Order: sequence, then structure tokens, then C-alpha cells
Amino acid sequence: MTSAMETLLVDRADNGVVTLTLNRPEKLNAANATMWDELGAFFAELRHDQDVRALVVTGAGKGFCSGADLGAGGKSRHQLAAMRQIHDVAMGLHLLPQPTIAKVNGVAAGAGCNLALGCDLIVASDAARFSEIFARRGLSVDFGGTFLLPRLVGLHKAKELAFFADVIDATEAERLGIVNRVVPADELDAFVDDWSGRLADGPPIALAQTKAMLNKSISPSMDEALDLEGWAQTVNFGTNDTREAVSAFIEKRDPEFEGR
Repeated sequence: MTSAMETLLVDRADNGVVTLTLNRPEKLNAANATMWDELGAFFAELRHDQDVRALVVTGAGKGFCSGADLGAGGKSRHQLAAMRQIHDVAMGLHLLPQPTIAKVNGVAAGAGCNLALGCDLIVASDAARFSEIFARRGLSVDFGGTFLLPRLVGLHKAKELAFFADVIDATEAERLGIVNRVVPADELDAFVDDWSGRLADGPPIALAQTKAMLNKSISPSMDEALDLEGWAQTVNFGTNDTREAVSAFIEKRDPEFEGR
């Protein structure tokens, strides 16, 4: 399995549990172009690794993932191409046969929030925070959030969380059904070790089939939802409002949206 990566750390335990750590702690693990590349490659490789029985996804430092790094430079690509890549990463996670646990140790915002939601189980520390932050950046929800969020919290609550982009704490996330368990920060590792170990001890073929059937139990498909998100986000990135939101974020001020 890939081990030498710039933005990800991979730890493989003897019991078949792999822990993937997003490793840009100075940016609260915001995803830049390199991280998207590495996540895509990692998920593609993991999907066919029969020795891996469970995956834990977490973040280095004080955050889980603060979303896409909108202030990052890097590769020049058309926005639709960038959204297709995000589509592929989200589908890569969604199609993993192995059970997945998001170990949310801090902020999970935007695509980072939906990265957590895309895992099969979410265990959060009492310091965790969640936000569908997109509207504050002049953007639509992406990384599968339009598929995942309503299925967890219901349609009207999903709209509230997406429209207002409020930050909710771990207790509220648990109440809404976003989080499976909230534990004290100093107990997070032990709790997730126990759950991931139990998953690794389970029947991998049966669990993979159960996961696939549950994921297909409600339509439209994740793939269709991601296509819609990609088109919407491509339109957004061509607007003045999104450019204003990104500038305001970098300049630490409130954006002024004009609808153009």
C-alpha cells in the first residue's frame, strides 16, 4: 500500500485496520490539489486490497478536515475537471467494500464534513464541530453532501444546515443522527480502536454486501447526486459572488453578495 505521500499518513495494523490521517495540520487539514490526488489513488488501491478489513479516517493536529483549501495555488485546471476529480474521490470512498469509520477529532467543514458523512460510521470527540460551510463561500454543497445529508437528518433539516451554514457541536450532531457516538477527547482513540477491531474481526464478504445494499437502498444514486453537484459548483466558480466569498475568507471579513 502507498506509504510515502505528501498530505496523507497511512498506518496499517496487524489486525487489518488501516488508519488514514489527513496531514496538513497547519491548514486544519484542508484539501489541496495534492491531497485530492493522493486520496483518489489511496481509495482506488484500497478497494482491491483484501487484507484490509476496516478503514479509519482522521485528521492530524486539532482538526479533522476544514474542507477544500480555497486559498491554495497549485495545478491549473478547469473547474469542471476539478469537480470531476472530487466526484471520483467521493465515489472512491463510497464504493470501498471495507467498513469505514470517521474519527472526528476537531472541525469538519465543507468537503471535510461530507468526507466524514461519507464514512459508514462517525465517532466524534466532544471537541468536534461540523458545518456545511459552502454557502458562506458562495458555493453549493459538494463531495456527496446533497446525497448524504438528507438521508441522515431529513430533507428540511438538511436544507437548514446547508442554507445557513451554521457550525454545530458534536452533541447536536449526535442528536440529529449525523454522529454515531460522541466521546471525551481523551477516549476517542480507544473507542475507535475497539470499533475498528470489531469490524476487522467480522465477516468481510458479508459486511461488504450489507454495506453495498444499504448504500443502494435509496435513490437517486450517489453518482447522480455527485454529477449534479459538479455542474452546480462549476457554475458557482464562474460567479463574482464566489470570487468575493473567497477574497473575504482570505481577508478575514464578511462577504458582500450581489447575485452575479
